[in-house]
Amino acid sequence: MPSRRPQSLTSEVESVLGPAPTDYAQPEVVVLRLRRHGRRLVLPVLVLVVVAAASGYWIGTLPAAWMNLVAGGGAIAIALLLGVFPVLGWLTRRTTVTTRRVIQRRGVFSRHRSEVAFVRVREVRTRRTLGQRMCGAGDIDLFVGAEQATIVEVPGVATVADALQELVERNYAHASRVERRLGTPQTSNVTFTPVPEAPRDSFF
Repeated sequence: MPSRRPQSLTSEVESVLGPAPTDYAQPEVVVLRLRRHGRRLVLPVLVLVVVAAASGYWIGTLPAAWMNLVAGGGAIAIALLLGVFPVLGWLTRRTTVTTRRVIQRRGVFSRHRSEVAFVRVREVRTRRTLGQRMCGAGDIDLFVGAEQATIVEVPGVATVADALQELVERNYAHASRVERRLGTPQTSNVTFTPVPEAPRDSFF
């Protein structure tokens, strides 16, 4: 069965619930696009440089052919594990911040995506190690109830954390306006008849 398009699903929802209020249908705009701080690339790049230099110097000069093959295979394995894969992981791990949510994507061979809506966030915290403070980076924790979502190695962490906090506050204010526009909850029609008090015993 072919899947329905998002536009058709939206039209079905509007046919049942009616058109969304003007305040509710605010467009979603991308505010930031982030990758982890570039200091994560220092070690992989150094590994690639060292492996390339050592391979050019040693491979082909060993006395036996099998030794050269083993050295070449080991150099390729080290370059892939400690150089190429970390760089690919850095390139494929992205964080997108919109006016409504935080979207994180990661994965080289398999793709993972997670989202956190700002209306669910209760607190924004930052954590910074000594090395992160030297580079101006840090981790940002978004607390959603008893759980939390972490954005790791954020460059310019103080500025990004302030922006996230402002977006959380604006989404709360927007949600409050929408609730007021949609109306206050109706009061119950059930009436309660007070039960008369039982007569107290008197003692003489």
